[in-house]
Amino acid sequence: MKDGHIHTPFCPHGSKDKFEQYIERAIQLGYTEISFTEHAPLPSTFTDPTPGQDSAMKMSDLDNYLFTVNELKKQYVNDIAINVGLEVDFIIGYEDETAHFLEETGPYLDDSILSVHFLNYNHEYFCLDYSPEMFAKIVHAFGSVTSVYETYYETLLHAITANLGRYKPKRIGHITLIHKFQKKFPCLKPMNDYIIRILDEIKKHDLEIDYNGAGVNKPLCREPYPPDWVIKEAMQRNIRVVYGSDAHSAKDLHQGMDMMMKEVLSI
Repeated sequence: MKDGHIHTPFCPHGSKDKFEQYIERAIQLGYTEISFTEHAPLPSTFTDPTPGQDSAMKMSDLDNYLFTVNELKKQYVNDIAINVGLEVDFIIGYEDETAHFLEETGPYLDDSILSVHFLNYNHEYFCLDYSPEMFAKIVHAFGSVTSVYETYYETLLHAITANLGRYKPKRIGHITLIHKFQKKFPCLKPMNDYIIRILDEIKKHDLEIDYNGAGVNKPLCREPYPPDWVIKEAMQRNIRVVYGSDAHSAKDLHQGMDMMMKEVLSI
């Protein structure tokens, strides 16, 4: 059993739980493999639009992060397989910088995820999952919830098809993250066609998807990213699906798994 999406004390917006707490919890839960996928440093010329500018680790922390996880791999080699990984942001307009970062860092990674957290509108960037209040500002800027959703899925399509070099992550992160605040900001236009197109592109490019449990515990979402019908479509296309807790604290390991297993068993 694998958890392919775990954060760490290097996450500026996460907990300060120690690596060992995550690992011991994973062993206790019966996991045989985990991937630490901390938020990769953002491009140096990109300005983080969140109030605390805490979306990702600093570049100055990267070497220490990689060293720490590699040491833990050795320490726990007889107990659990540990992968050194990153969650890399795909940001429209920063493809070259991202590709350069991956070319330099990719050789040191075992696993990685490519995710969309930032949307661009009129040369301004917004963090789509920061808070309901920020999402309200995004809707105001874009003009409608539908426009925000469409921009997210178009950006995700760009991420899937973008040439980011030989170390481009093979797994696409939480492909329905835009649903995080859906109970407060429902999208009145069905997005199924977009999602099907995304799955077809993921299959075409031989990528895999992150079956992310974090949304289950979000009060304005209450479903995994993506929901069960999308997983069914992915399985029909023989797309590899990798569970990820997206844990930002040790207690969040395994989050959403019980609900997700029920959904998978019913498919």
